[in-house]
Amino acid sequence: MARVIIVGMLVLAAIAGALLYYNQVYAFYEEVQAEVADVRLTSLVTGEAEPILFENFQAIDSDSSPIRYRACFTTPLSEAMLTETFIIRDDAEPLVAPPWFDCFDAARIGADIASGEAIPFLGVENITYGIDRLVAIYPDGRAYAWHQINECGEIVFNREPVPDDCPPAPESLQ
Repeated sequence: MARVIIVGMLVLAAIAGALLYYNQVYAFYEEVQAEVADVRLTSLVTGEAEPILFENFQAIDSDSSPIRYRACFTTPLSEAMLTETFIIRDDAEPLVAPPWFDCFDAARIGADIASGEAIPFLGVENITYGIDRLVAIYPDGRAYAWHQINECGEIVFNREPVPDDCPPAPESLQ
């Protein structure tokens, strides 16, 4: 009798584990259709996010978390023009994408940012409160975008008081 109970518990644990894995990796992601608002960089001059030219856009997102956005695309814009026009972000850390979204390799993108092979730009600051969209662009035009928690978000999400240099937090986060 004890063996039946143990086997039953193991089967239930395996099923629960498989469901949890499926929910984390597949269930909540949706494909994003390309819109001008998806590919913007923040101007050095105006501080506003401006659309840039892009092609071959692929992206995923999820309503379950503001940091699940990942995108891959290409841009014909030159590295010189980009670096002279848009804000570079030195704190860029790409977040891992689900394995089935194989155009986005966070480890490689992160290593290429660290080595200077790819340049990280601020796409949109506070696309959702406390979350910035960052974009890494290579000299050959390959580009990758993701969402990353910013300093204000980190503080507010930890339930600490909003610093003076941060925008006011929405009531849902206070």
